[in-house]
Amino acid sequence: MSARTGLDARALKGLEDVISITVVMPIWQRTNPKDEHVGWMFADHSSSGNNVVTNSAGLGGPFPASYPSNEADPIFNARSVREIYEKVNDKDGKYTVPILFDKKLKTIVSNESSEIIQMLNSEFDEYASCAEVDLEPEDMKEAMAAVDSWIYPSLNNGVYKCGFAHTQEAYNAAIDELTAAFDRAEDILSTQRFIAGKRFTLSDIRLFVTLLRFDEVYVVYFKTNTRSVANSSVLLNYCRDIYQMDGVAETVDMHQIKEHYFCSHPDLNKFSIVPRGPDFERLLQAPHGRESFDVKRRRISKGQVSISDEDKSTLKSDVSVDSLEVV
Repeated sequence: MSARTGLDARALKGLEDVISITVVMPIWQRTNPKDEHVGWMFADHSSSGNNVVTNSAGLGGPFPASYPSNEADPIFNARSVREIYEKVNDKDGKYTVPILFDKKLKTIVSNESSEIIQMLNSEFDEYASCAEVDLEPEDMKEAMAAVDSWIYPSLNNGVYKCGFAHTQEAYNAAIDELTAAFDRAEDILSTQRFIAGKRFTLSDIRLFVTLLRFDEVYVVYFKTNTRSVANSSVLLNYCRDIYQMDGVAETVDMHQIKEHYFCSHPDLNKFSIVPRGPDFERLLQAPHGRESFDVKRRRISKGQVSISDEDKSTLKSDVSVDSLEVV
Protein backbone atom coordinates (compact mmCIF):
# COMPACT_ATOMS: atom_id res chain seq x y z
CA MET A 1 0.00 0.00 0.00
CA SER A 2 1.08 3.64 0.21
CA ALA A 3 1.48 6.78 2.28
CA ARG A 4 -1.92 7.87 0.97
CA THR A 5 -3.72 5.39 3.24
CA GLY A 6 -2.22 7.08 6.30
CA LEU A 7 -3.18 10.55 5.09
CA ASP A 8 -6.78 9.46 4.59
CA ALA A 9 -7.01 7.72 7.98
CA ARG A 10 -5.47 10.77 9.69
CA ALA A 11 -8.02 13.08 8.03
CA LEU A 12 -11.05 10.91 8.75
CA LYS A 13 -10.11 10.51 12.42
CA GLY A 14 -9.50 14.24 12.81
CA LEU A 15 -5.85 13.93 13.81
CA GLU A 16 -4.49 16.79 11.69
CA ASP A 17 -3.78 18.97 14.73
CA VAL A 18 -2.18 16.11 16.65
CA ILE A 19 0.02 14.29 14.15
CA SER A 20 2.01 16.51 11.83
CA ILE A 21 3.12 15.42 8.39
CA THR A 22 6.08 16.18 6.16
CA VAL A 23 5.47 15.42 2.49
CA VAL A 24 8.53 14.27 0.56
CA MET A 25 9.23 15.29 -3.01
CA PRO A 26 7.61 13.11 -5.70
CA ILE A 27 10.60 12.26 -7.91
CA TRP A 28 13.14 9.72 -6.71
CA GLN A 29 16.75 10.89 -6.69
CA ARG A 30 20.11 9.34 -5.90
CA THR A 31 20.41 9.32 -2.11
CA ASN A 32 24.15 8.73 -1.82
CA PRO A 33 26.86 9.38 -4.44
CA LYS A 34 28.70 6.27 -3.23
CA ASP A 35 26.05 3.80 -4.43
CA GLU A 36 23.22 3.38 -6.92
CA HIS A 37 20.27 3.71 -4.52
CA VAL A 38 17.45 6.04 -5.57
CA GLY A 39 14.63 7.07 -3.29
CA TRP A 40 12.55 9.71 -1.56
CA MET A 41 13.99 13.19 -1.01
CA PHE A 42 12.90 16.09 1.17
CA ALA A 43 12.19 19.46 -0.39
CA ASP A 44 15.21 21.64 -1.03
CA HIS A 45 14.28 25.27 -0.37
CA SER A 46 17.89 26.42 -0.19
CA SER A 47 17.68 28.59 -3.30
CA SER A 48 14.22 30.06 -2.73
CA GLY A 49 12.66 27.31 -4.80
CA ASN A 50 14.89 27.91 -7.83
CA ASN A 51 16.65 24.55 -7.60
CA VAL A 52 15.66 22.03 -10.25
CA VAL A 53 16.15 18.31 -10.68
CA THR A 54 16.01 15.71 -13.44
CA ASN A 55 15.19 12.03 -13.05
CA SER A 56 17.78 9.72 -11.51
CA ALA A 57 19.29 9.05 -14.94
CA GLY A 58 19.94 12.76 -15.48
CA LEU A 59 17.16 13.06 -18.03
CA GLY A 60 13.74 14.71 -18.19
CA GLY A 61 12.48 17.87 -16.62
CA PRO A 62 13.83 20.05 -15.29
CA PHE A 63 11.51 19.63 -12.30
CA PRO A 64 11.29 21.78 -9.16
CA ALA A 65 13.35 20.66 -6.18
CA SER A 66 10.62 21.98 -3.91
CA TYR A 67 6.91 22.74 -3.85
CA PRO A 68 5.09 24.98 -1.35
CA SER A 69 3.34 21.94 0.17
CA ASN A 70 6.57 19.95 0.55
CA GLU A 71 8.87 20.74 3.45
CA ALA A 72 12.42 20.10 4.54
CA ASP A 73 12.97 17.44 7.20
CA PRO A 74 12.08 19.14 10.52
CA ILE A 75 13.80 16.54 12.73
CA PHE A 76 17.32 15.87 11.45
CA ASN A 77 17.40 18.27 8.50
CA ALA A 78 18.02 15.17 6.44
CA ARG A 79 18.29 15.40 2.69
CA SER A 80 16.63 12.02 2.04
CA VAL A 81 14.35 9.51 3.75
CA ARG A 82 17.31 7.14 3.66
CA GLU A 83 19.15 9.44 6.06
CA ILE A 84 16.24 9.21 8.52
CA TYR A 85 16.62 5.44 8.61
CA GLU A 86 20.37 5.70 9.00
CA LYS A 87 20.05 8.24 11.83
CA VAL A 88 18.05 5.69 13.84
CA ASN A 89 20.40 2.84 12.85
CA ASP A 90 17.89 1.10 10.61
CA LYS A 91 20.05 0.15 7.64
CA ASP A 92 18.08 -2.73 6.11
CA GLY A 93 18.03 -0.86 2.84
CA LYS A 94 14.27 -0.49 2.30
CA TYR A 95 14.04 3.24 3.10
CA THR A 96 10.29 3.33 2.41
CA VAL A 97 7.43 5.68 3.23
CA PRO A 98 5.17 6.20 5.08
CA ILE A 99 7.05 6.53 8.35
CA LEU A 100 5.31 7.05 11.67
CA PHE A 101 8.03 8.77 13.69
CA ASP A 102 8.22 9.51 17.42
CA LYS A 103 9.79 12.96 17.60
CA LYS A 104 10.37 12.77 21.35
CA LEU A 105 12.22 9.44 21.28
CA LYS A 106 13.58 10.09 17.78
CA THR A 107 12.72 6.65 16.52
CA ILE A 108 10.60 5.01 13.81
CA VAL A 109 7.39 3.59 15.25
CA SER A 110 6.35 1.89 12.01
CA ASN A 111 6.95 2.06 8.27
CA GLU A 112 4.21 -0.37 7.32
CA SER A 113 1.12 1.42 6.02
CA SER A 114 -1.30 -1.32 7.10
CA GLU A 115 -0.02 -1.06 10.70
CA ILE A 116 -0.01 2.74 10.66
CA ILE A 117 -3.64 3.09 9.59
CA GLN A 118 -4.69 0.66 12.33
CA MET A 119 -2.76 2.74 14.88
CA LEU A 120 -4.31 5.96 13.64
CA ASN A 121 -7.74 4.38 13.95
CA SER A 122 -7.48 3.26 17.57
CA GLU A 123 -4.41 4.52 19.43
CA PHE A 124 -5.01 8.28 19.47
CA ASP A 125 -8.74 8.58 20.15
CA GLU A 126 -8.25 10.75 23.24
CA TYR A 127 -6.69 13.37 20.96
CA ALA A 128 -8.81 12.88 17.83
CA SER A 129 -11.57 15.33 16.92
CA CYS A 130 -13.50 12.46 15.32
CA ALA A 131 -12.85 9.79 17.97
CA GLU A 132 -16.29 8.31 17.38
CA VAL A 133 -15.23 7.24 13.89
CA ASP A 134 -14.19 3.58 13.99
CA LEU A 135 -12.64 2.39 10.74
CA GLU A 136 -12.14 -1.15 12.01
CA PRO A 137 -15.27 -2.08 13.97
CA GLU A 138 -15.14 -5.39 15.79
CA ASP A 139 -18.26 -6.76 14.12
CA MET A 140 -16.81 -6.12 10.64
CA LYS A 141 -13.30 -7.51 11.07
CA GLU A 142 -14.19 -10.84 9.50
CA ALA A 143 -15.73 -9.19 6.44
CA MET A 144 -12.78 -6.80 6.18
CA ALA A 145 -10.28 -9.66 6.32
CA ALA A 146 -12.20 -11.44 3.57
CA VAL A 147 -12.00 -8.51 1.12
CA ASP A 148 -8.47 -7.52 2.14
CA SER A 149 -7.32 -11.03 1.24
CA TRP A 150 -7.83 -10.29 -2.45
CA ILE A 151 -7.73 -6.47 -2.64
CA TYR A 152 -4.06 -6.32 -1.74
CA PRO A 153 -2.60 -9.09 -3.92
CA SER A 154 -4.88 -8.57 -6.90
CA LEU A 155 -5.42 -4.78 -6.96
CA ASN A 156 -3.06 -2.85 -4.66
CA ASN A 157 -0.11 -5.03 -5.66
CA GLY A 158 -1.72 -6.26 -8.86
CA VAL A 159 -1.07 -3.00 -10.70
CA TYR A 160 2.64 -3.32 -9.89
CA LYS A 161 2.74 -6.91 -11.07
CA CYS A 162 1.40 -5.67 -14.40
CA GLY A 163 3.70 -2.66 -14.63
CA PHE A 164 6.92 -4.42 -13.69
CA ALA A 165 6.34 -7.71 -15.48
CA HIS A 166 9.46 -8.78 -17.39
CA THR A 167 7.76 -11.31 -19.67
CA GLN A 168 4.55 -11.40 -21.67
CA GLU A 169 3.52 -14.50 -19.77
CA ALA A 170 3.92 -12.75 -16.41
CA TYR A 171 2.00 -9.71 -17.66
CA ASN A 172 -0.82 -11.85 -19.04
CA ALA A 173 -1.24 -13.63 -15.71
CA ALA A 174 -1.13 -10.35 -13.79
CA ILE A 175 -3.61 -8.49 -15.99
CA ASP A 176 -6.05 -11.40 -15.88
CA GLU A 177 -5.90 -11.41 -12.08
CA LEU A 178 -6.26 -7.64 -11.90
CA THR A 179 -9.20 -7.53 -14.31
CA ALA A 180 -11.05 -10.21 -12.37
CA ALA A 181 -10.47 -8.33 -9.10
CA PHE A 182 -11.63 -5.04 -10.66
CA ASP A 183 -14.85 -6.72 -11.80
CA ARG A 184 -15.27 -8.37 -8.41
CA ALA A 185 -15.06 -5.00 -6.65
CA GLU A 186 -17.54 -3.54 -9.13
CA ASP A 187 -20.01 -6.39 -8.55
CA ILE A 188 -19.83 -6.04 -4.76
CA LEU A 189 -20.18 -2.27 -4.82
CA SER A 190 -23.18 -2.42 -7.12
CA THR A 191 -25.17 -3.91 -4.21
CA GLN A 192 -23.70 -2.20 -1.15
CA ARG A 193 -22.24 1.20 -0.37
CA PHE A 194 -18.85 0.07 0.92
CA ILE A 195 -16.56 -2.81 0.08
CA ALA A 196 -16.93 -4.74 3.37
CA GLY A 197 -20.57 -3.89 4.03
CA LYS A 198 -22.76 -1.01 5.15
CA ARG A 199 -20.02 0.99 6.89
CA PHE A 200 -16.87 2.70 5.68
CA THR A 201 -13.75 0.90 6.91
CA LEU A 202 -9.99 0.69 6.46
CA SER A 203 -10.69 -1.76 3.62
CA ASP A 204 -12.30 1.09 1.68
CA ILE A 205 -9.22 3.25 2.19
CA ARG A 206 -7.04 0.41 0.85
CA LEU A 207 -9.21 0.06 -2.24
CA PHE A 208 -9.70 3.79 -2.82
CA VAL A 209 -5.99 4.63 -3.02
CA THR A 210 -5.55 2.26 -5.97
CA LEU A 211 -8.74 3.31 -7.76
CA LEU A 212 -7.80 6.98 -7.33
CA ARG A 213 -4.63 6.50 -9.39
CA PHE A 214 -5.97 3.88 -11.76
CA ASP A 215 -6.99 5.97 -14.78
CA GLU A 216 -4.37 8.71 -14.47
CA VAL A 217 -1.40 6.44 -13.84
CA TYR A 218 -1.87 2.69 -14.00
CA VAL A 219 -3.88 2.47 -17.22
CA VAL A 220 -1.06 4.24 -19.07
CA TYR A 221 2.07 3.45 -17.11
CA PHE A 222 1.40 -0.09 -15.92
CA LYS A 223 -0.66 -1.20 -18.93
CA THR A 224 -3.81 -1.96 -16.91
CA ASN A 225 -6.00 -0.82 -19.78
CA THR A 226 -8.51 -3.66 -19.72
CA ARG A 227 -10.59 -1.55 -17.34
CA SER A 228 -11.13 2.11 -16.40
CA VAL A 229 -12.73 3.60 -13.30
CA ALA A 230 -14.24 6.41 -15.39
CA ASN A 231 -16.02 3.80 -17.50
CA SER A 232 -17.56 2.12 -14.46
CA SER A 233 -20.42 4.15 -13.02
CA VAL A 234 -20.33 2.00 -9.88
CA LEU A 235 -16.64 2.47 -9.10
CA LEU A 236 -16.58 6.10 -10.21
CA ASN A 237 -19.42 6.96 -7.83
CA TYR A 238 -17.76 4.91 -5.10
CA CYS A 239 -14.61 7.00 -5.52
CA ARG A 240 -16.68 10.18 -5.51
CA ASP A 241 -18.30 9.10 -2.25
CA ILE A 242 -14.94 8.71 -0.50
CA TYR A 243 -13.26 11.71 -2.14
CA GLN A 244 -16.08 13.94 -0.87
CA MET A 245 -15.74 12.80 2.76
CA ASP A 246 -14.44 15.49 5.10
CA GLY A 247 -10.72 16.04 4.68
CA VAL A 248 -10.06 13.47 1.95
CA ALA A 249 -9.93 15.74 -1.11
CA GLU A 250 -7.33 17.90 0.65
CA THR A 251 -4.97 14.91 0.81
CA VAL A 252 -5.02 14.39 -2.97
CA ASP A 253 -2.33 16.02 -5.11
CA MET A 254 -2.74 14.38 -8.50
CA HIS A 255 0.05 16.46 -10.00
CA GLN A 256 2.58 15.05 -7.56
CA ILE A 257 1.13 11.54 -7.78
CA LYS A 258 1.69 11.55 -11.53
CA GLU A 259 5.09 13.20 -11.26
CA HIS A 260 6.25 10.48 -8.89
CA TYR A 261 5.24 7.57 -11.09
CA PHE A 262 6.13 8.93 -14.50
CA CYS A 263 9.45 10.47 -13.43
CA SER A 264 10.90 7.99 -10.93
CA HIS A 265 11.54 4.98 -13.17
CA PRO A 266 13.79 5.88 -16.13
CA ASP A 267 13.75 2.25 -17.26
CA LEU A 268 10.00 2.60 -17.87
CA ASN A 269 9.89 6.25 -19.00
CA LYS A 270 13.38 7.36 -20.03
CA PHE A 271 12.66 11.05 -20.50
CA SER A 272 10.05 11.32 -17.72
CA ILE A 273 7.28 12.65 -19.96
CA VAL A 274 4.13 13.12 -17.85
CA PRO A 275 0.89 12.41 -19.80
CA ARG A 276 -1.73 15.10 -19.48
CA GLY A 277 -4.44 12.59 -18.56
CA PRO A 278 -8.25 12.76 -18.34
CA ASP A 279 -8.45 15.09 -15.28
CA PHE A 280 -9.90 12.28 -13.21
CA GLU A 281 -10.02 14.42 -10.08
CA ARG A 282 -12.50 16.76 -11.76
CA LEU A 283 -14.84 13.78 -12.24
CA LEU A 284 -14.75 13.12 -8.50
CA GLN A 285 -16.42 16.44 -7.73
CA ALA A 286 -19.81 15.42 -9.18
CA PRO A 287 -22.58 14.01 -6.93
CA HIS A 288 -22.20 10.29 -6.20
CA GLY A 289 -25.77 9.34 -5.25
CA ARG A 290 -24.65 6.40 -3.13
CA GLU A 291 -26.66 7.55 -0.10
CA SER A 292 -29.46 5.45 -1.61
CA PHE A 293 -27.82 2.37 -0.11
CA ASP A 294 -28.55 3.79 3.34
CA VAL A 295 -32.33 3.93 2.80
CA LYS A 296 -34.04 1.65 5.29
CA ARG A 297 -35.69 -1.39 3.69
CA ARG A 298 -38.35 -3.26 5.60
CA ARG A 299 -39.96 -6.52 4.60
CA ILE A 300 -42.98 -8.35 5.94
CA SER A 301 -44.32 -11.77 5.11
CA LYS A 302 -45.78 -12.89 1.77
CA GLY A 303 -43.67 -10.44 -0.22
CA GLN A 304 -45.55 -7.41 1.05
CA VAL A 305 -43.52 -4.36 2.00
CA SER A 306 -44.26 -1.93 4.81
CA ILE A 307 -42.62 1.46 4.44
CA SER A 308 -42.86 4.34 6.86
CA ASP A 309 -43.91 7.78 5.61
CA GLU A 310 -40.41 9.04 6.45
CA ASP A 311 -38.82 6.32 4.33
CA LYS A 312 -41.23 6.95 1.47
CA SER A 313 -40.09 10.55 1.27
CA THR A 314 -36.45 9.52 0.98
CA LEU A 315 -36.80 6.68 -1.50
CA LYS A 316 -35.68 7.42 -5.04
CA SER A 317 -37.33 5.94 -8.09
CA ASP A 318 -34.26 3.82 -8.92
CA VAL A 319 -33.97 2.25 -5.46
CA SER A 320 -35.52 -1.17 -4.98
CA VAL A 321 -37.33 -1.69 -1.67
CA ASP A 322 -35.89 -4.61 -0.15
CA SER A 323 3.57 14.07 19.23
CA LEU A 324 4.06 12.06 16.21
CA GLU A 325 4.98 12.67 12.61
CA VAL A 326 3.98 10.95 9.42
CA VAL A 327 6.62 11.34 6.72
